[in-house]
Amino acid sequence: MSSQEADASSDEADVDAEENIVDPSTLYSLDDFLAQQGISHLLAKEIATEVKETLEAHDADLLPEVLRGRTMDRLREEAAQQLVRDYFCEDPLYPAKVFRRRFRMRRPLFERIVQALGEWSPEFTQRKDALNRDGLSPLQKCTSAIRQLAYGTPADALDAEYTSVTCLKLFTEGVIDIFGDEYMRRPNVNDMQRLLDVGESRGFPGMLGSLDCMHWQWESCPTSWKGQFTSGHKGVPTLILEAVASKDLWIWHSFFGLAGSNNDINVLNQSKLFVEQLKGQAPRVSYRVNEKEYQLGYYLVDGIYPEWAAFVKSIPMAQTEKHKLFAAHQEGARKDVERAFGVLQARWSILRLPARFYDWGNIHSIMTVCIILHNKIVEDEKEEATNILDLNEEAGSSIVLPTVFTHGDIPVFAEVLERDARIQDRPMHKALKSDLIEHIWKKFRPR
Repeated sequence: MSSQEADASSDEADVDAEENIVDPSTLYSLDDFLAQQGISHLLAKEIATEVKETLEAHDADLLPEVLRGRTMDRLREEAAQQLVRDYFCEDPLYPAKVFRRRFRMRRPLFERIVQALGEWSPEFTQRKDALNRDGLSPLQKCTSAIRQLAYGTPADALDAEYTSVTCLKLFTEGVIDIFGDEYMRRPNVNDMQRLLDVGESRGFPGMLGSLDCMHWQWESCPTSWKGQFTSGHKGVPTLILEAVASKDLWIWHSFFGLAGSNNDINVLNQSKLFVEQLKGQAPRVSYRVNEKEYQLGYYLVDGIYPEWAAFVKSIPMAQTEKHKLFAAHQEGARKDVERAFGVLQARWSILRLPARFYDWGNIHSIMTVCIILHNKIVEDEKEEATNILDLNEEAGSSIVLPTVFTHGDIPVFAEVLERDARIQDRPMHKALKSDLIEHIWKKFRPR
């Protein structure tokens, strides 16, 4: 075939192809074309979304439950409203008696604590979360902390373990910071005068309270520490609390945290019970027993404590009627601290159950906050009848004077040794005990 014939045949083919081309405008309009293009894009987007969700679900199945970021709606708003309806509205579902039993205190006292915590930290105020939902209310947070202290409830049993533990730690920190200085104080002049008057009315002029120790089992004690925290008579790791309590069960002194392998004397040698006396900062005391004057207050103790002038012990296996009467009164008055321990553990069951915290600081904070709340409740519920003056009672001889200590002065070491010798004076202990025996016999002997 010649080249001319080939060119002619190609031209004819091109003409035929051009004639077979269809104009889109003859099939559908521009609007129809754009609509079809939009449908295609939507379909592609849906397919991509389904593929992405399938891949994410597959990856999530490979992750542990904690890392999936799942959220549970605990309906905290409805729970807050229900809590208000149950206890804190004008006409609550549960009466004041039930509130007192479940919260261990009366409602006005609890509300004062919640208000003080709200002023102390924004954590105890009503706040919004990232989704603009109301967070846990201050009442919910404080109720969670009180429930853990009062019933020993595990944090996991309150549904949100981390939140419950956080609330408890913040609650203890806030209560100690706000109320610690007032309700963990040592007796001042007025307090000591009242203690001496109460002691004298019970037959013990000069008595400042009763002293003893209690143990708190430490379930989560580190294995390497169990040897030093385990005592022979307990058989489990424990922490020791040394306390002084008065007749109204107010705890005036507390020293907590020593290993359970120590006895009461070891704890006494490390506590701060006589620090103010040694420094000369304690109020001065003067009282008369059996026509003799003494100038050092004392504590009622059991038989393990040493024969110091600052302690008065009972008489074991008393033989005479006079000694039996003294032993009965001494042991009866010394039970104040035992009663205080019993009420403290009954009121805050977390102290009766084994401690589940690993950190010693958390356990110390819990013990401290329980004592502070205990003293606040004692103050709030103290009967007014105890302040009524008995005109038939003879005027007391006990006198308390302010200390002559000058703040900022460093105590002279020789004076510290002299005061320490007075506290541990054994002949003075025997003389005071003998005079108390005669005093109680004259006051309470059978007629």
